[in-house]
Formats: sequence, structure tokens, C-alpha cells
Amino acid sequence: MLKSNRSIKSLVIAAGVGALFTIAPARAEDASAAAAYKDIEATLGSVPDMFKTLPDVAVAGAWAEIKGVQLNPKTALDGKTKELLGLAVASQIPCQYCIYFHTEAAKLNGATDEEIKEAIAMAAIVRHWSTMLNGSQVDFATFKQQTDGVFAAVKAKSQ
Repeated sequence: MLKSNRSIKSLVIAAGVGALFTIAPARAEDASAAAAYKDIEATLGSVPDMFKTLPDVAVAGAWAEIKGVQLNPKTALDGKTKELLGLAVASQIPCQYCIYFHTEAAKLNGATDEEIKEAIAMAAIVRHWSTMLNGSQVDFATFKQQTDGVFAAVKAKSQ
């Protein structure tokens, strides 16, 4: 009987805590979403449906991430490089939406067909060797030691 009372008490406490988090709708997020939608439209010319799939509380953050990194020309990587990286990752996920978007965005940022092919090929090479190394359970410390040796030799040759 004592165990049942503890379970009921825990359930009541959990329900009470859960109720605390659902008391009031988040109006600040609604305003934030509206502002983000306005900025998205001003920046992109429209609000793509992908943003409308998000709950209002997530719109501003998602847009800030895209605008602050992907669309920002003042980051360490240029737009073409970012989009080629996006395409490489998208090819491995795989995500047809992402592949289409990042291919077109890479072209818009000046990527050639050959650069696009190479980005995809690099993704395939990395995936291949990741599969081989992980599947074969190659010792990571040994791998690092051998890799460092290869880089040291290449560096020495280039000087």
C-alpha cells in the first residue's frame, strides 16, 4: 500500500508541475514570429512554407540561425563554401529538399558544376572511409598517430 501511495503522490506532483508549464500561451513568441516572418519576407521576397512548419516559438530562432550564419557574408566562410558544405551534408543525410536547395544556392554563389560534383564526391569519400574505419574498429589512437605522421611527412616534403 505504501508503494501505491508514493506512485499516486508522484503522479500528482508531476501533473502539477506539468500544469505550471502550460498555464499561459507565449505571446512574446507570437510577436517574435510575426517579426521574423516580416524579416524573412523582406529578405527572401516571400516566406517559404518550410518556416511555416515550425511552431511560432521556434520561428525567430530558426530564422536567426539561418540569417546569422548561412546568409551572413561576414562569417569566416564565403557563401559558396557554405552551400557546398550544405550540399555535401545533404547528400549524406540524404535530404532531397536540402540537396535541391544547397545545389541552387551554391550555383547562386558562383559554384561551378565541377565544384558541385567534387563536393558530393568528397561527401561520398568521407562516408566510405568512415564506414570502413568504424566497421573495422580501427584503433583511434593508432589512426591519429599514423595520420599525424602522414601530415608531418607531407609538410616536410612541401618545404
